[in-house]
Amino acid sequence: MRIGVDIGGTFMDFCAFDPRTNQLNTLKVLTTPDDPGQELAKGIALLEARDGLDPHSVDAFVHGTTVGINTIIQRKGARLALITTAGFEDVIELARLRMPDVYSLFCARPDQLIPRDRVFGVTERMTAAGTVETPLDGAGLAAVIEAIKGSDVDGVIVSFLHSYRNRAHEAEACAALKRLAPALFVFSSADVWPVIREYERTTTAILNGYVHPRIAGYLDSLQATLKGAGVPAAPMLTRSNGGIMNVEAGKTNCVSMLLSGTASGVIGAAFVGRRAGADNLLTLDVGGTSADLALVIDGAPQYGTGETIGDFPLHIPSVSVTSIGAGGGSIAWVDSAGVLKVGPESAGSTPGPACYGRGGIEATITDAMAVCGFVGQAPLAYDQLTIDTARAHQAIAPLAAKLGTDVARTAEAIIEVAVSEMFVEVNKLVARQGIDLRDFHLMPFGGGGPMLGCFLARELGMAHMLVPHSPGIVSALGGLVADLKADFIGTVFKTLSDEALGSLSTVLDRLHEDGLSWLREEQGYEGPATAEVSAEMRYAGQSHEIDVPLEAEWITAGNVEAVSEAFHREHHKRFEFNDRDVPIQIINLRLVMRGSTVLPDLDAAPRAEGTPQAEREIAVWLDGAERTVPLYDRADLLHGHSFNGPAVVHQPDTTLCILPGYRATVDAGLNIRLTATKGGAA
Repeated sequence: MRIGVDIGGTFMDFCAFDPRTNQLNTLKVLTTPDDPGQELAKGIALLEARDGLDPHSVDAFVHGTTVGINTIIQRKGARLALITTAGFEDVIELARLRMPDVYSLFCARPDQLIPRDRVFGVTERMTAAGTVETPLDGAGLAAVIEAIKGSDVDGVIVSFLHSYRNRAHEAEACAALKRLAPALFVFSSADVWPVIREYERTTTAILNGYVHPRIAGYLDSLQATLKGAGVPAAPMLTRSNGGIMNVEAGKTNCVSMLLSGTASGVIGAAFVGRRAGADNLLTLDVGGTSADLALVIDGAPQYGTGETIGDFPLHIPSVSVTSIGAGGGSIAWVDSAGVLKVGPESAGSTPGPACYGRGGIEATITDAMAVCGFVGQAPLAYDQLTIDTARAHQAIAPLAAKLGTDVARTAEAIIEVAVSEMFVEVNKLVARQGIDLRDFHLMPFGGGGPMLGCFLARELGMAHMLVPHSPGIVSALGGLVADLKADFIGTVFKTLSDEALGSLSTVLDRLHEDGLSWLREEQGYEGPATAEVSAEMRYAGQSHEIDVPLEAEWITAGNVEAVSEAFHREHHKRFEFNDRDVPIQIINLRLVMRGSTVLPDLDAAPRAEGTPQAEREIAVWLDGAERTVPLYDRADLLHGHSFNGPAVVHQPDTTLCILPGYRATVDAGLNIRLTATKGGAA
């Protein structure tokens, strides 16, 4: 048995796959923020009681978690000190000299995770070439360590100038810290992410240290919970780059799993899309606290660096995801100008939306869907929740009074505001990528994605949607289908030439050796390994780089023409121009080492005859009027069935709203495909 688990703001999702029978069982369990780990034990017990799962037969367990990102957003991480090169103590304060909002005269930079009085400078200096200009001052370092020991901190980050070229001084400082202050944990920036640019390297190391105690503690608890439940499998963790790694690596390489949940959702969506023959996707993952948007192009998720975690940039490769505070639990409110707003505050799982009956009193998107009649027609979350529509009405009524309208129209307005926020972010995403959404399917998933997906598709004019068979557990499925994967980087900073490719070949050999060591020795993987090579390149004079896929053979053979042509092509693809007369600079060489995972081979469903029968007719508020629409049970929709919207489909993990102008068809994978009818939504 193989189990994938993903924890969000409201639910923990389970996806259990039995490769002997090709059976896929799914489950959602409400999270327990006050007692982390209880939801995992409860979920395994429910799978055992309901589906006959034998915990002792689980030989693969993959887990995605939001502990790291929540720690940063809530600012509940470790107390840290920073040791840096003397004269560079303001590196994190200066950052990139940009204000958060260039159009606001009143914006202010967020407080740093390490205040200025816990930043210490030590005399030392490496040159940009990696040679020692000034040796590390041992006596000065010892005095700094004594000062740190008296400043009530949990750990120390060491980040010296140009340590990406030569990490000797950082290694020496870390060794001294472990010797003189053994109670403190220590991270070296060159060990976390050895990249050029001091601010990016330093902040990445700080984020790693900031979340380290909570992640390490959580993972210790995870291991204990699994052992107590009788699961023998060593847990694996999903990573921000869409891969997985073992749990012991996650305790120290914490920064690589900050976006694990959102990344695994996109990986799961890409898997579903490829099986369905839909290689170009706009994914919409709506959970309890946020809506996450991403692109899958030609069957592959898009990757990048510079994602924002809370108030801080994350400079490691990750699946490119845009997040907004428009989840099912996002709270609606009216501002001082009388304008209706939604989010970013969320009711979470405790107390949750008012309609959950768990103590929530503020109106949320889920409450709006309940008032409009879309949810509450059947139990949710595998019969764990029964929607109380009366409570939803009570929560929205004060907003309706402020807006001077009735509850139903206010509820519909809440949905419209949430969808408009998604619409704005999608337009930004599409503009950056230069794509035409007419060539894409919208894939909604998560507990709230199918509720809102058709509304967004209609606003975007998208003619095609692909709704997975079990949308609520796509992120958990992503963990099951993700490969072992790690990123390695080496700074080169040379103008492209025959001589530069010679040194590039040396860096490539080192990265390949490091990648294989990680895969074989740290992860215990003995299968076939795949290495993907790219370089961050730019024209001389540019201040930013683009990542250009390369063939390793071009580097080892010294093929300057092939490397330069690859850059010119990629630059033209992104910006519609290139300049073959300007020298090209190679800043960083990157290598992705991958070990493949055996994918579930799910059987195609047999084709059914006839048309689906609605469970009953229900009243919904849609497009400013009450109307009667059919309610379908997802279990009754078989391969080959089709019907027209408007309609509502309920299932244990979510509710699907189908708007007028769309026709639904069930495919062989039991996905529901929505297509705009002629003259309809699109």
